[in-house]
Amino acid sequence: MKSTQVKVSIIMGTYNPDEKKLKRAVQSLILQTVPEWELLLYDDGSDGQFVPLIRETAMLDGRIRLLRGTENRGLAAALNRCLLRARGQYIARMDDDDVSLPNRLERQLVFLESRPQYQWVGSGAELIDENGVWGFQRMPEIPQPRDFLFHSPYIHPSVMFRKNALIRGGGYCTAKAFLQVEDYELFFRLHRLGMRGYNLSEPLLRYWEDYASYQKRTYRRRIREAKLRYHGFRGLGILNSGTFCYVLKPLLVGVIPPPVHHYIRRRVKAGPAASREKQT
Repeated sequence: MKSTQVKVSIIMGTYNPDEKKLKRAVQSLILQTVPEWELLLYDDGSDGQFVPLIRETAMLDGRIRLLRGTENRGLAAALNRCLLRARGQYIARMDDDDVSLPNRLERQLVFLESRPQYQWVGSGAELIDENGVWGFQRMPEIPQPRDFLFHSPYIHPSVMFRKNALIRGGGYCTAKAFLQVEDYELFFRLHRLGMRGYNLSEPLLRYWEDYASYQKRTYRRRIREAKLRYHGFRGLGILNSGTFCYVLKPLLVGVIPPPVHHYIRRRVKAGPAASREKQT
């Protein structure tokens, strides 16, 4: 595919991936209704036994470009490497265990090309695990500063950016202080710079979230998130005595045992999407 034909560059980092999830994620891109894309698949220093799988996956479509790092440097560094090599006018995010619905790229392209006042667009997401869709994550349509109090108001792997805006904003921060919360930091920073995003109400992504997802959220990560919230809230002008409790939210949630957190999350987020999946 010629570079002039690439409209959207999808950037995906992977490290010691699960074969079924990785191939399903890539296949969901191959099935997109918009053909003018490229996938920059970055192998972030995976162990040797995973290299053939990643190489084989990259050969599923001629629009996939395989990049490889010699050591595991983390998602932020991987995405920055992809960003440097991207040829598209737009940058779409994707994780190696999620699924993009067939019209995702088309819907987001139409939106950004008709709404120049927004620098990126995300969407709601269906929540999935090994049993299929179990819930739905709704996001605020036009996120405002106070929407950052609860959690990031954007589902990172659902977002499509204007490439020039993402580069102008400085890309992803690789500082250890933001390890595993780099997406939250990015959106704090872009909003602080005066850029704005939008969330389409329809789910355009199936987001992998299972019991193991809660076990990975270590207390160290929650401490980093609390520090980020403090500085992020200050930067957006929303830190005060009434909002300081939200700085402490990750620390309080962190003391909840994973099984209990998992149960609560299921009760809150289970909804119409799960019912539709059971009926099909």
